[in-house]
Amino acid sequence: MAKFAALLSLLLFAAGCGKNSSQKLTDLSAEFVNTSLAFSPSGATQAGLHEYQGKKLDEMLDDFSPENLARQKSFYEKFQARLAELKPAELTPEDKADLAILQDQISLNLLDLGEIHTALHSPQSYVEALGSALFASNALEYAPKPERIRHLISRLQKVPLFLDQASTNLIAMPPDWIKVAMEENQGNIALVDKEIRAAVPPDQAEAYARAARPALDAMARFEAFLKSSLTGRSNFNWRLGGNWYARKFRLTLHNGVEADDTLQQAERAVITVRTRMLALAQPMHRELFAAHKDHGELQGNDRENAIIGEVLGRIGDRHSTPESYMDDARKDLEEARAFVIEKHLLQLPSRANLKVIPTPEFMRGIYSVGGFNAAPALQPQLGAFYWVTPIPEAWPKERKDSKLREYNFYKLKLLTIHEAMPGHYVQMEVANNVDPQARRVLRSVFGNGPYIEGWAQYITQVMLEEGFLKNSPELELTFAKEELRVLANTILDVRLQMLNMTDQEAMDLMLKQTFQETEEATGKLQRAKLSSAQLPMYFVGWRAWLNLREEYKKARGGNFNLAEFHDRALREGAVPLPVLGTLVK
Repeated sequence: MAKFAALLSLLLFAAGCGKNSSQKLTDLSAEFVNTSLAFSPSGATQAGLHEYQGKKLDEMLDDFSPENLARQKSFYEKFQARLAELKPAELTPEDKADLAILQDQISLNLLDLGEIHTALHSPQSYVEALGSALFASNALEYAPKPERIRHLISRLQKVPLFLDQASTNLIAMPPDWIKVAMEENQGNIALVDKEIRAAVPPDQAEAYARAARPALDAMARFEAFLKSSLTGRSNFNWRLGGNWYARKFRLTLHNGVEADDTLQQAERAVITVRTRMLALAQPMHRELFAAHKDHGELQGNDRENAIIGEVLGRIGDRHSTPESYMDDARKDLEEARAFVIEKHLLQLPSRANLKVIPTPEFMRGIYSVGGFNAAPALQPQLGAFYWVTPIPEAWPKERKDSKLREYNFYKLKLLTIHEAMPGHYVQMEVANNVDPQARRVLRSVFGNGPYIEGWAQYITQVMLEEGFLKNSPELELTFAKEELRVLANTILDVRLQMLNMTDQEAMDLMLKQTFQETEEATGKLQRAKLSSAQLPMYFVGWRAWLNLREEYKKARGGNFNLAEFHDRALREGAVPLPVLGTLVK
């Protein structure tokens, strides 16, 4: 057997020797994608990878054991060395785009596995990995339902060991992370005990019940652990600090920008946008609040806040009810789709696989408003989901009103444009046509965040530039408020992670400088504590998309066509934006 293995290794080595760096990179990309997804079976199911190296991934949960985390770290270290052996002169521009993604992803994984150690401090990462595994098997129709129920049963059988591992690993956690993990754990309990159970075929109900009971018991024990772990374990600082955050920022954004410079740009831009908002608000203010006489008794920020705030307050009066919120989002989706077709802003995907559904409960800690979940890159014909987080019935009236005023008639339309049409849904559907397969999955699963979030912000601006909602001044002012929020996202992330911004300073920025409702600001502060280097993607990416369009327009001159630019850029998938500029010339 040892001789055979040695011979096989020699043959594989010989086969690889004849390949140039471009061909080697294709093989390496496929290996990286498949191996990385196999490390996370929940992610593998969502990407459409169901079996790898004899392992039935749909029946497995993620393995956070110290031994497996060490194996992952070793894999990424060795893979980094293998990439360094490639010869840049033999790589095509498309190869270089893939190489940039691979290098960034490996460095981010090594930063986490070797220094940050999320697995030791983040209880919500376990809850969300478990919820994602169960949700994917339930919601994605990648196999006949009885087979998917068998996969769910197999995963449920592994829940006690999975959560025991989580309890063993977690040595220190911030109170905010514990709170969110407990809330999301309740979402997992509801998913198993109610949503999935109700959909199990009668002939599988008994087997499901046998697997569900120990799993639910384990979730209850994990919740008890989280409640009791506050004593002596809640002193972990969620702030990354200047060293780790600056490196993560650089690797995550891959846009040639640094955290401190980006912070300064965002803080300067707040002043510019507020000035523009004042000019937009004044005509409406004179009409709506004639008795206030433009608040001539006030000066500076106080006057801006009064005029802009009063107009935004009146705009916020027009909103859905908690009962109509989801249906209104669906109507907004169809309205946006019709406008894109009318203006021919881009070529819409041929697949009609988008579903508008409530945000899964286990994801509402990070997606308190909504989000997008793409169709599997390896099975793009399956469902894509526009998540809209419902207004909880148990909320008091003031919380409901705050949420609905923030996501009013105009803002709900902007959210739908951003998340679905022609935002994330369209870009990810187009990207799911990228070939070859390894490139498609690499750019889909590990794609560049500023490309993704920047596109959604940029194309929303294009919709308004093209006259969506008949150039409504209310919509324009609401979008300017959204631009302020994008800037606040950046300021929050950098200052919270690097510069010890306090909760009160964060709330003051959102409530007093960027006109956010209390419910929105509270949710955003929580999100900023749960994530890092994600919130600046919107600002950095939006600016980069605008710059890319201008460069493309100059290169094309009189032959510039907006739809052609969009189609050309989206066909590449989520590559780093500086690299995208070299691909769409």
